[in-house]
Amino acid sequence: MSKRLDQIDRRLNGLERDLGISVETLAVFVHFWLTTTRQLPEPAQATARAQSGKRYDAFVAALGRGLAQGPKLRTEISEDVPPEDDNPLSGAHT
Repeated sequence: MSKRLDQIDRRLNGLERDLGISVETLAVFVHFWLTTTRQLPEPAQATARAQSGKRYDAFVAALGRGLAQGPKLRTEISEDVPPEDDNPLSGAHT
């Protein structure tokens, strides 16, 4: 029973780590996008809205392909990344 609980604990820790990576990745991207993207002039907004459906569909298709291939980012990130307090790069996006 103890062995099984340890196994479940390790899996939950892995899920927590993966979720943390996902949330931080999204937060950094949104912060970057919002700080670097200017608002379009009024005439260009109508064109952008017309193209947004196609772009969203392409995004969803690319996301589906990426999910079908399996996780990649989490396998590239080391398990021994120091906690935020010890990481000199933490807070670089804030």
